[in-house]
Amino acid sequence: MERWSCEAINQWWQKQRWPVGINYVTSDAVNDIEMWMDSTFNAPRIEKELKLAVDIHLNSVRVFLSYAVWYNERERFLSNFDTFLNLADKAGLTVMPVLFDDCAFDFASEPVYGPQPDPVPGVHNSRWVPSPGFIVQDDPTQESSCEEYVRAIIGAHREDQRILVWDLYNEAGNTNRQEKALPLLQKVFSWARDCRPVQPLTACLWQFTADSAADDYCLAMSDVISIHTYRPIKETLEILASIEKQDRPILVTEWLHRPADNTMEEHLPLFFERKIGAWQWGMIQGKTQTNLNWSTMNGGTPEPEPTLWQHDLLYPDGTPYRPEEVALIAELTGKSDA
Repeated sequence: MERWSCEAINQWWQKQRWPVGINYVTSDAVNDIEMWMDSTFNAPRIEKELKLAVDIHLNSVRVFLSYAVWYNERERFLSNFDTFLNLADKAGLTVMPVLFDDCAFDFASEPVYGPQPDPVPGVHNSRWVPSPGFIVQDDPTQESSCEEYVRAIIGAHREDQRILVWDLYNEAGNTNRQEKALPLLQKVFSWARDCRPVQPLTACLWQFTADSAADDYCLAMSDVISIHTYRPIKETLEILASIEKQDRPILVTEWLHRPADNTMEEHLPLFFERKIGAWQWGMIQGKTQTNLNWSTMNGGTPEPEPTLWQHDLLYPDGTPYRPEEVALIAELTGKSDA
């Protein structure tokens, strides 16, 4: 199975409503292990929080899966993932699953199956871990298990209309591991194509440097182009100008960094005008503490409740952090659906 042609992917895109959503982690989970592990998988909370997403006029969620959980409780993981898809579909949300991820915010974390530690007070996303993890990534004997993971998930849902797009690998090569990440990135695309899913495939561009082999590969192989931008509007426009010549739909699968002038007021109207899919980081202030600033990580100074949140839209009780942002989402999605 080859990459979708420009004609085919644009015809597909014309049939889709403008997707605007969030990167979703349950507010009671510190990371994707705690979210998906059967002992802590919280379907009632997911149902409640996905309803909140729809209440503020979002229509899609991007969600990180966990190789570590799948490896240790395969049947329960697949069942819980299907429960999640059912709850999202019931709420009216499409889903973009993320299979692998190289983010590790203290640059030493490895995914460890089992009860997760509490968040570090005052530190942004203090317990996030990569998937499958760098130990697995560096061990050639684990390749067959990674392949089985990809085939088990995509194979079971290759015609599932609840899934909008497969996001195969988040920020491949993050934590200065680009050369080590590239072989797995290449294999994941091959395994996924071999499953022949009806949904498009993508993996994000995020470095935007002349020597990023991972970015180049993602651009060459993705059916729909996905990017991350936590930058001011001028730099976001420059990034978009550099890739729009590809004549493929564009998805911004991570954005919103208020302290860096990456704001709802400037970015969301741009994404609406150009029909660029948009999934900002975070919805509810929770155990990931992503309303705090990145500067608190990796030995930075913990901060108390900030006046200016970095990410997230809602307080734990569902009250909007900035009502004007929620109103803007409602206005633009209303126009899109009109």
